[in-house]
Amino acid sequence: MSKFVLVALIVGACGGPAHAQIYPERPLRFVIPFPPGGGADNLARIVGQAAGEKLAQQIVIDNRSGAGGNIAAEVVSKAAPDGYTLLQTNVSHAISTSLYRKLNYDLLRDFTAVTQLASIPFMLAVHPGTNIASVKDLTARAKAKPGELAYGSSGSGGPSHLAMELYKSMAGVDIRHIPYKGAASIAADLVSGQIQMTFFTVSAALPHVGTGRVRPLAIAAARRSPLAPDVPTFGESGLPGFEATTWFGVMAPRGTRQPVIGRLHEVFTAVLKAPDVRERILKQGFEIVGSTPDEFASYVKSEIPKWAKVVKASGASVD
Repeated sequence: MSKFVLVALIVGACGGPAHAQIYPERPLRFVIPFPPGGGADNLARIVGQAAGEKLAQQIVIDNRSGAGGNIAAEVVSKAAPDGYTLLQTNVSHAISTSLYRKLNYDLLRDFTAVTQLASIPFMLAVHPGTNIASVKDLTARAKAKPGELAYGSSGSGGPSHLAMELYKSMAGVDIRHIPYKGAASIAADLVSGQIQMTFFTVSAALPHVGTGRVRPLAIAAARRSPLAPDVPTFGESGLPGFEATTWFGVMAPRGTRQPVIGRLHEVFTAVLKAPDVRERILKQGFEIVGSTPDEFASYVKSEIPKWAKVVKASGASVD
């Protein structure tokens, strides 16, 4: 073996670990599948800024909204697996797997999980004029008068639509679907009584609940929300196992080296534990998670068939 080959082998052997130790060497891009200003964007900016400070590199927020999050996912799936392009994945990506006939990415094949950042449960709320005071009341009314009650959602195949379709399936009831283009329109029509109910995220519901213009029935989570401790869960309301949450996490392109995934996981979960970051996130209405890569990967894998059944039952399709 020549001394030149030997030197090359030594440099190569040392270069890998050394490179991993100095990651990152330049700013990172965090691709967000929502426009600026919303809850998901706020979460990304809070966490991204704090994580960037720990990494000693800026994390640049890149908003790529549209197509139920698929535009952002496709961008990241085609990025170099070097740890410099990350995706803020969410429940819509799990739903899209069955909602769209063809996607240009595979959620399980093309990404590596880093961590679940946070989740925010849905709250089922009704117009006070319905005189419905509980989930049991709603189920009884809907069974007695099929199709008479109507609910609004953010559109066919969206999380709020499928949350109600999941309830309808589990409760065995018929409630009419009225799709809207935005949450503001849904809230306006619920407050005015044009529709009888909707699934809000907890943070979106509370301003209307506080004024008495809508009545909360139940939280679609395993436990009560600290933002609305007096509102029971669906399990407490006679529908055990019903959960519908909007969750957010971090993924990297498949093939990203494990030392890099480990470093990203370490940093993101550390900032989720920081008191100032926690306070800002909780004020947005989120519940902080901070799972391991394996835990998050397993959770995403379980969400895909769960929502596939609901999509099939509802007949929802966008292409």
